[in-house]
Amino acid sequence: MAVLIRTYLDVGGGHYDAHVMGEERADGTWEGWIEFGGWAGDERRTERETTQPNREALEYWASGLEPVYLEGALARATRKR
Repeated sequence: MAVLIRTYLDVGGGHYDAHVMGEERADGTWEGWIEFGGWAGDERRTERETTQPNREALEYWASGLEPVYLEGALARATRKR
């Protein structure tokens, strides 16, 4: 089951909030992706952005995301639609 790891507000010129999500895999590692919720009600999601050895490592990864990374992730999520 997916869990919310971290939230970033006002991404994409203030039009989206970014939610870093994670889920434990069968082998015990964690994968993470980013879901974007738009103010206009539209939602977008990236493919897997990272795989980490445990939840703590995923939380650490998520804590270091810079605005430019989130902008790129939003662009990737937008293209895949």
